[in-house]
Amino acid sequence: MEPISLSGRQARKIILHTAGLAQKAQFGTGIEAVYRLVDHLGFIQLDTNYVVERAHHHVIATRVPDYEPRWLAELTEEGRIFEYFTSDAGYLPMHDFRFSLPVKQAFANRHEPSAKQEINLMTQVMDRIEREGPLMVGDFENDRLEASSGWWDWRPAKVALERLYLEGKLMITRNKSFHKVYDLPMNLIPGDTILTVPTAEEYARFVIRRTLGALGIAYAKEIAWRARYVKGNLVKKELARMVTEGELTVVQVDGLKSVPLYMLPDHPTNIGLSGDAYILSPFDILNVFRHRLRDFFDFDYQIECFVPAAKRKYGYFSLPVLLGDTFVARMDAKAERKQKLLIVHNLHFEDVALDEAAIEKIVTELKAFVQFNQCRDIEFKKSNNQMYLQQMMKGFA
Repeated sequence: MEPISLSGRQARKIILHTAGLAQKAQFGTGIEAVYRLVDHLGFIQLDTNYVVERAHHHVIATRVPDYEPRWLAELTEEGRIFEYFTSDAGYLPMHDFRFSLPVKQAFANRHEPSAKQEINLMTQVMDRIEREGPLMVGDFENDRLEASSGWWDWRPAKVALERLYLEGKLMITRNKSFHKVYDLPMNLIPGDTILTVPTAEEYARFVIRRTLGALGIAYAKEIAWRARYVKGNLVKKELARMVTEGELTVVQVDGLKSVPLYMLPDHPTNIGLSGDAYILSPFDILNVFRHRLRDFFDFDYQIECFVPAAKRKYGYFSLPVLLGDTFVARMDAKAERKQKLLIVHNLHFEDVALDEAAIEKIVTELKAFVQFNQCRDIEFKKSNNQMYLQQMMKGFA
């Protein structure tokens, strides 16, 4: 199949449509829209950072305007979605469960308990959960032998629980405080769920289809990222085969390097953008690959909570602001929930011209973001464009 050529704008439309950001409420409203979104993207990344509402809720609320965070828990309780670690931790549709099995096997192969003490501890953990039901790490005695030296210095029981979870012997749900609750898979997986392990070829093709279904257009390295814990995966090999078989299309985008880009062949090309504004999570599917933002959107973005404070340019947790198909700003914000106040520490506008209508759209999205974060008021601390900021503040008067 011959490669197809796309302009940069055509490529951006396809990417935004696939990400669910071409139109407001692209998947509808209500809890069923949440399920449709999870099923469409195949994976919604989970993150515990609570500076503003957690990333998984943020990603969904951006696309489902009436979203209520409890819906994610309800879908989990109904057995329609589940939490697991593929390339990262996140929520997946339950009917994809069998494709988590190669990842679980890979984790099991990476670490085979050898010390008798370690084997005994994992056995004890499993025995307790089998006898007592779902448990949290706090239900186990503090078995740390030495004082903690940092965040990731887990005590042995926590290590055992996480290994059992990654290897598939346990699954997790979350309580209202977002703490992990460990349980037996048999208690959480619906009886009609297919549990056969896919072949290496099936798994690779699943990853390819799922990744392109969420990214729209992608390089091989992004597609392979989702299978990164399965050593010797066949993603790159199956990419070539699927192109030959006509299941994938090779894409050339004006102005981009000659490294092959891939797309599913049945993707619509007559896509219209609403031109609305979106305040995005750093862990949104659109933002997780920095090079994609540079290549397709000419936007150099990095989440700076992982950057030393002295080297930050925009702030600890700056959120990209998208308008139509252009990133127009980044907003470092923090929700002070007790005061019901969203503090915008830094609103940095990109070098783009914004008219009154564009500012109004950003204000509309920001008002919704304030409410979503359970706040009533907003306070701006700093901006690189006082004219735009003053126009925005009029919208909050």
